[in-house]
Amino acid sequence: MLLKTERTLHLKSSRGKTVRVVREHYLREHVPCFSSLCQASCHNDGKLLPGNVTHYIVPDWKVLQDFLEILEFPALRGVIFTQTACQSVQHQKGRKQYNRLRSLLKDARHECILFSNEFQRYSYCPREKGEAMEKWQTRCIYYAAVWYYHHLAGQKPLVVITEDQDAIEKYGSENKDIYVISIKDYLEGFWPDLKAAHELYESIVQSLRERESESQEKEYAEHLPVEILQAGIKSGRYIQGTLNVNKHRAQVEAFVRIQGSANKNTELSSDVLVCGGKQRNRALHGDVVAVELLPRSEWRGRATALSQSEGEDRLAEELQSQPMPTGTVVGIIQRNWRDYVVTFPPKEEVQSQGKNSQKILVTPWDYRIPKIRISTQQAETLQDHRVVARIDSWESTSLYPNGHFVRVLGKAGDLETEVAAILVENNIQVPPFSEAQMREMPVNNPESPWRVESEQEPERLDLRETHLVFSIDPQGCEDVDDTLSVRRLANGNVELGVHIADVTHFVKLNSYTDLEARARATTYYLADRRYDMLPPILSADLCSLLGSVDRYAMSVMWELDKSSYEVKRVWYGRTIIRSSYKLFYEAAQALLDGDWSVVEQIPELAGLGGETRQEKLDQLVWAIGSLADIARHLRAKRDRGGALELEGVEVRVQLDAQKNIAALVPRQPLEVHETVAECMILANHWVAKKIWERFPHQALLRHHPQPRQEFFTELVECAKAKGFTIDTRSNKSLADSLDRAVDPADPLVNKLLRFMATQAMSNALYFSTGAYPEEEYYHYGLALERYTHFTSPIRRYADIVVHRLLMAAILRDKGAELRETPASNKELEELAQHINSKNKAAQHAQKQSTELFQCMYFKDKDPVTDERCIADAVIYSIRANGLLVFVPRYGIKGAVYLKNKEGLVVCVNPDGSCEWKPGTLKRFQDRISSTTADGSETFPLFQHITVRISVQASRSHSESIRMEIISNKPHKASDPQLHCDTPHPARADLVREVIRSAEEAQQAEEQASRAALAGENQEYCQTQGKSLYSLLEEIRELALLDISAASLTP
Repeated sequence: MLLKTERTLHLKSSRGKTVRVVREHYLREHVPCFSSLCQASCHNDGKLLPGNVTHYIVPDWKVLQDFLEILEFPALRGVIFTQTACQSVQHQKGRKQYNRLRSLLKDARHECILFSNEFQRYSYCPREKGEAMEKWQTRCIYYAAVWYYHHLAGQKPLVVITEDQDAIEKYGSENKDIYVISIKDYLEGFWPDLKAAHELYESIVQSLRERESESQEKEYAEHLPVEILQAGIKSGRYIQGTLNVNKHRAQVEAFVRIQGSANKNTELSSDVLVCGGKQRNRALHGDVVAVELLPRSEWRGRATALSQSEGEDRLAEELQSQPMPTGTVVGIIQRNWRDYVVTFPPKEEVQSQGKNSQKILVTPWDYRIPKIRISTQQAETLQDHRVVARIDSWESTSLYPNGHFVRVLGKAGDLETEVAAILVENNIQVPPFSEAQMREMPVNNPESPWRVESEQEPERLDLRETHLVFSIDPQGCEDVDDTLSVRRLANGNVELGVHIADVTHFVKLNSYTDLEARARATTYYLADRRYDMLPPILSADLCSLLGSVDRYAMSVMWELDKSSYEVKRVWYGRTIIRSSYKLFYEAAQALLDGDWSVVEQIPELAGLGGETRQEKLDQLVWAIGSLADIARHLRAKRDRGGALELEGVEVRVQLDAQKNIAALVPRQPLEVHETVAECMILANHWVAKKIWERFPHQALLRHHPQPRQEFFTELVECAKAKGFTIDTRSNKSLADSLDRAVDPADPLVNKLLRFMATQAMSNALYFSTGAYPEEEYYHYGLALERYTHFTSPIRRYADIVVHRLLMAAILRDKGAELRETPASNKELEELAQHINSKNKAAQHAQKQSTELFQCMYFKDKDPVTDERCIADAVIYSIRANGLLVFVPRYGIKGAVYLKNKEGLVVCVNPDGSCEWKPGTLKRFQDRISSTTADGSETFPLFQHITVRISVQASRSHSESIRMEIISNKPHKASDPQLHCDTPHPARADLVREVIRSAEEAQQAEEQASRAALAGENQEYCQTQGKSLYSLLEEIRELALLDISAASLTP
């Protein structure tokens, strides 16, 4: 039964006026309480408050606004967030804090619930005439606690936490088992040993006090109000974009990356440069800002010199590129503050920072973030530790942002501390899976082994006895997402199958496991560990397509023409498979190359003998060979359509049994890598077509925007230095240009040019088809009109979404009722943005983890005497004061200075060795010259030099690799294994051969077609040449071609 009443609201209009609004408000008697102690038969679906706690906690609105971080402690169980308190957060603290609160309520690890007190008939309190909003909110929350206590028949005491002293005095003695106390008294009385919570409380309180006592003298210009910013952006006066700080010159150089439709200035096609802290006006890296362009006379250029240290704070007046649009930040549209890893200054600096030593300027781990002023009494205790801080405010009267101390990560330099720092810096949260999630997991143990469910057998195609299914993965891989099959059909054609783990069978929509997987969005791979998206029972067991066990799969199978491998038919559906072999890449490549010595390393074959072993080996070798042949044809077809073969640097950290670093090994490309990739790309493409056809406005696809032409400038100039011409007008012309840019004397030239092409590309992104026009669906790198991710649902949440869409499409094809309604376009686009953000974080974390281990590898080696610290390097970019080089031996890129901080330049002796002497540098587009009293030496692009590698220590930041030139001649390593040539160069030749044969077949077909058309024209008077339909079909086929880029994830 509903009771209608009215509610009066006072809202602010866009012009700042207060508007009185009267709305209908409906009350009901039955509102879920979400307590496991409920005796009133409430409809409590979802998370429940535990019954085994001593009390329930009801935080006041002010506590929720200022002390939410304390309520996030897992030790604080049984928290009731009232609707009144949550709405106050939403209206007064903004979207970010409110979303954080919502995430806390959804998180199965935190035992807290939302109680809709303003809809409960007996807990709702109308606002009295003349009553202050704050007093009314506190009264609502207290009487919600009273109702809750009586609803549970007094089974559990309630503690209302408030900072309102009047409320404590008024309500503190009204009810015996409903306590009203301050958060400080609550922590001291109920959690005296929860030290971290007490420290966090003191830090937050001090930060709040300092915010109130800020000086009134302005250090920065005030930000313009949001309504003025929005009007200015609409008119074109201001430009909206995301601030990107140059980490090498963090104090002086930042750029605002323009956001498409937000740019009304049609003449502006590049980023906007923001010079210095004053023009940045308190904006931090990642903030969405509004900038106003300065007059052209005040425009500046990018710095062209290498910075002598990260975060350099000097403007390089004489070393700038051509002037570019330059502006100043006039307002913040969206703050993107996060947790920051910081380090306390040395003891002497603490003592010199002023008479109030509790206020400390801490230095963030990220060079792009300014120092943060925090209040703590632990500055001396935590001298050598990494700690987490949060920014609370940055007023125009303060030189630095104010923040507070959150928690300690550990001692700086310890591996676990540094890994934790990487996770915090990338906003990656990977706590242990909760009990609620684990309760959803199926059981698989010796006492109760998992088996195929009888009700699933009629619903799935059983491939266990009919198909040779196998996987090819990195050695030691546990989360096997994908398997392959290939077989000859009775009609002579070939059937290719891609079989993917059926994760959605075990992970139901909106289950606790699904919500956690959605929050993580991906598995995070670091150099020495990984953090799974799904619990191990799924990721490493029941969803992993391991050898010789029954597993559920989602399969795509194509019937291919026996000679051209053109697709004749495709089938999608759920299957049951049993993988016959779990191969690792090197073993599969050896079998493809005819090396049988690897057979003993394949467990499924090693135990066999005689004819059985040979028969199974022959079947496997034929299957791998057939897959490779199909992949060559697929790749050739993609090459004809403009697919790009790019280059990235991927380094594998080899660890010994004690987890010590044994070596840094660049990933060596094998043909089987490309074979597997081609099959996965084919599956992703066909699934993308399928789900888009069925759900044209709510399909999750992946697109790769065309790069901006100015990003190719360095690539074009570098290629020109070697006599090559790079045409960047289309992906086809770029691919052809890169194929021709080969130096027979140095294969690294083409490798570096492809790497530079990769650097010019933007990232591929997920999107909802209803949010973009069709012309923006295109995947530039893969040259595909439709593309998605389907093949890795164990480690990518996007693939789980796509699996659900594919199953919905299959059911719709059958005319069956959909079990789950697909997400709307708006919901899907929000999810796509979340996944894109988490993928970017995962990539950064993996890169930073590799750099950490690179530093650890060299840190304990003497750079002067240890041969492993001397390496060959190739120059790939020229700067005003040095070079950027690539070290093939370790896959390292970095700076080599030709001019040091003292102004000395590199002088080359007759034997090639180098030393520092007075002199000058002169930079050209393709080379740089160093001139001293002893003569001149030129360093051209792509020259091989010898460098010494060492580690540059840092107290507050991550350590970094430092390289120093010691000879202008190439270094010849004593270990022949250190040479970096590709071990399987024949792959490109095979693809070219397939292209040639395909072109010859196409020419023969065209000649036959012309002859047939001539006959038809004579008989039926048809137009000579190809019909418009056949031309459109050719264009359509050309658009289905693809890429495998090492650095760009397709």
